[in-house]
Amino acid sequence: MTDAATAETESRKRRHRKQADDEVEPEFQIAPMIDILLVLLVFFMSISSTEVLQSNKTINLPVAKDAKEAKKNEGQIIINIAYNAINNVTTIEVDQREYPSPADLIAMLDGKVKVNPMMRVVVRADREVRYEYLRSLLEVIGRAGIGNVTFSVVDKEEQHAST
Repeated sequence: MTDAATAETESRKRRHRKQADDEVEPEFQIAPMIDILLVLLVFFMSISSTEVLQSNKTINLPVAKDAKEAKKNEGQIIINIAYNAINNVTTIEVDQREYPSPADLIAMLDGKVKVNPMMRVVVRADREVRYEYLRSLLEVIGRAGIGNVTFSVVDKEEQHAST
């Protein structure tokens, strides 16, 4: 064989070898997958703990058999209204802070509306709270410019304080 023929066959072998090397299956990297799963786990845990902190388990919500599940809204605020029948005292709690009366919520609600004009208020009122008290709360919410108000209820008597 001549040198040219030998060089040509070796060149073909190299090309064939390069193609075979390129077709090797890629390795599955598990470390980045675990990192992503851990980030998602932390994210969902922080979101769920925020929702749990905003609801007060001592509130006995009213029953509404035809209640519908509320859609999640990013710009919502939960107002918990508890009633103590022994003292005949009604308390308002928003973001783990107590307010003595509905009128004390005006400044806080105005600030939240400036940040998000489309915000929603979820009212979680005890079934024993008087209508006059709720009416004064709704007037304050209306003065703050909030038109989207949802009342939290349960659909069965034996359920206890779910939104």
